[in-house]
Amino acid sequence: MTPTSPTEIYSSRIIEAPVAKVYEAFANPVHLQQWWGPEGFTNTFHTFDLKPGGHWKLTMHGPEVGHYENDSVFQSIEPQKRVAWKRLSQPLFDMEVCFESISEERTRISFRMTFATEKECEKLKKFVLPKNEENFDRLERELINIVLKS
Repeated sequence: MTPTSPTEIYSSRIIEAPVAKVYEAFANPVHLQQWWGPEGFTNTFHTFDLKPGGHWKLTMHGPEVGHYENDSVFQSIEPQKRVAWKRLSQPLFDMEVCFESISEERTRISFRMTFATEKECEKLKKFVLPKNEENFDRLERELINIVLKS
């Protein structure tokens, strides 16, 4: 999965963990709320119904100030392969997270955010790309907890 359009923001990382564990870190809200979002953010999950048509509502709490309400509806779920949703709150975009097994112990996770216009995409790209990297850093730390508990 690579960027194919000027209306997309694409980020990916190869993680040193099996695809089942990386997917578990996303699909289990106990784990997901620990790593979702940029460095320093915390989350309060209100709803996480991981199925097509299910809602994901959360509040992201900024490290200094700010509470950011997020409301999305899941569009498609392919366990250990792909999860896609549509954001219902600003900023509006479609999100796709893909999980690709590279080997028994390595997984590529990728985020694709698709905006309605190139202008909307460009407005967020400089901010989102480094923040996605922070998100992946947090995921790697949470995966250590998942492996230790296994």
